[in-house]
Amino acid sequence: MCKGMMFLVFVLAAFPVVVLADDVNLSDQYKKCVADSGGVTNELLGCISTETEIQDARLNKAYKSAMTGIEKQRVKALQEAQRAWLKYRDANCGFYADPDGGTSAAINSNECIVSETGNRAKELEIIAGSRP
Repeated sequence: MCKGMMFLVFVLAAFPVVVLADDVNLSDQYKKCVADSGGVTNELLGCISTETEIQDARLNKAYKSAMTGIEKQRVKALQEAQRAWLKYRDANCGFYADPDGGTSAAINSNECIVSETGNRAKELEIIAGSRP
């Protein structure tokens, strides 16, 4: 593999959020923050933290909208699905927080939370029949 390709693979593995940002409707503010961070861990973690708050609010809004937009007999199923999804997200993203993984493990774990939350918000927006 050529050096240029190896570098690209490293960058994509280390910062998958930049690639996925458009797919899950992460904010333009977040994309700019990540680009401006210069790869500095504390800066990246700050960007991720701010975007997690944005995506969490988006998720809650989409969930409420989905809950009011579905048939009454499906409300309980959506509640159960959401609880299961939260457990999955936390367990899966927690796995990335390898105590021996250094700063990249912290970035990957937190990035997982923001991207998974964005993905779920997008799903719920579709269920609710809305678009961000």
